[in-house]
Amino acid sequence: MDESKGRSSEPVEAAAAEGAAETVEELRRQVEEKQDRLLRALAEAENFKRRTQRERDESVRYANESLLRDRIPVLDNPARARVAARTAGGAKGVVGGVELIQRELLKVLERAGVTRYSALGQPFDPTRHEAVARVVSVDAKPGTVVAETMPGYLLHNRVLRAALVSVAAAPDEDN
Repeated sequence: MDESKGRSSEPVEAAAAEGAAETVEELRRQVEEKQDRLLRALAEAENFKRRTQRERDESVRYANESLLRDRIPVLDNPARARVAARTAGGAKGVVGGVELIQRELLKVLERAGVTRYSALGQPFDPTRHEAVARVVSVDAKPGTVVAETMPGYLLHNRVLRAALVSVAAAPDEDN
């Protein structure tokens, strides 16, 4: 009886070994497929990273393109003003030309989000004003801007350049 048990289990073991070999082969194929998909995903991620970096670099490089394109006509205007001044022969034409250039440049800057602001009569604000002088004044309240050397400019409500101002001081503060 022991012999019959030994002989009858041999085909079962062989069938189990053959099934295990097929399972191992199937698992190996699945692992290779997963590894291939992983490598492709990693390569795709690296390509995406390089492409976005290239697009970001290009965006930074050409960010000012429209602003510069708008400023080119402003650059042409001084030449026109010189020609007009030579033909007209008067300073009045030059002054008019300079004023025109300034207005045109302000329009270009406004389209880019830059606005000019005045500090006159405002309380001194160190985040928006840069004091260049103290002026003793009996008319103005101390700490008030009484003169503006240069106007300030904002870019979308952020100070681009602080206004250069003179600030009122009380007569008794001047020590």
